[in-house]
Amino acid sequence: MFSHKVRRLPRIAAAGLIAMALAACQSSPRPEVQAATPVLAPIAPILGAAEERGHSVLVVDAGSGAVLHEVNAEALRYPASLTKMMVLYMAFEDIAAGKLSLGDAMVVSPEAASRPPARLGLKAGSMITVRDAVTALAVKSANDVAVVMAEHLAGSEGLFASRMTQKARQLGMTRTRFVNASGLPDPNQVTTARDMAILGRALKMRFPQYASAFRTREFVYGGKRYEATNKLLGTVPGVDGIKTGYIRLAGYNIVASARRGGRQLIVVVMGGDSQRARDLEVASLMEQYF
Repeated sequence: MFSHKVRRLPRIAAAGLIAMALAACQSSPRPEVQAATPVLAPIAPILGAAEERGHSVLVVDAGSGAVLHEVNAEALRYPASLTKMMVLYMAFEDIAAGKLSLGDAMVVSPEAASRPPARLGLKAGSMITVRDAVTALAVKSANDVAVVMAEHLAGSEGLFASRMTQKARQLGMTRTRFVNASGLPDPNQVTTARDMAILGRALKMRFPQYASAFRTREFVYGGKRYEATNKLLGTVPGVDGIKTGYIRLAGYNIVASARRGGRQLIVVVMGGDSQRARDLEVASLMEQYF
């Protein structure tokens, strides 16, 4: 049953932007001086366990933050590769703070190179630019690239995951905990549809200059062509991103955004039975609420 009760996600207001900017300025230096950086205080555990392939839905008016429809929006879920939305958010913050640039080259560690598909197949000791990494994360959802970015920004994937969780709290994502940068299976890595909508909206509102990465339908790297995992692009009117995800525990997840007639929606579906079923549900919800 559809619910038309109007709620609002946290606003990305001026005060919030200032707070996030201050937090970004206080974040860790580059890995070469990482030894002097104290470990962040642990996040309190999130009570309960995520439901395997649990189904959740949330439809949000991106402009106002009004929640137009929700089903199990607060229930714990496994984010899978939706995790990479936070990796990108933190990279964009570092770029905005002048700590990172799109042309910077990042070293691929043996740990990053060992990650299973989806991946670019990067070799240990090779380099990848931040620009290419952003594209690979947004389009291909490359697990090896996620670890490269995490290690470059924080020195280790574990420390970066702690910072991802801290950033989630700053954004108002109260039921999200990250333990890795890729979204690969871990029972301790949990989120909710509402938290993913908050993150998707924050990406769209704070970093519109990178929106093209999320609507890119294919790219070429190392002589290979990679197609976007988001098959709604080019098939559902107005869709312009954001991110898909899948692991067996989660089912098929997506945070999708679309604009029609000056209005923008963010639709979250988690726990889809298949890619097709998930995408059909998103398309139906967009028709319902536009």
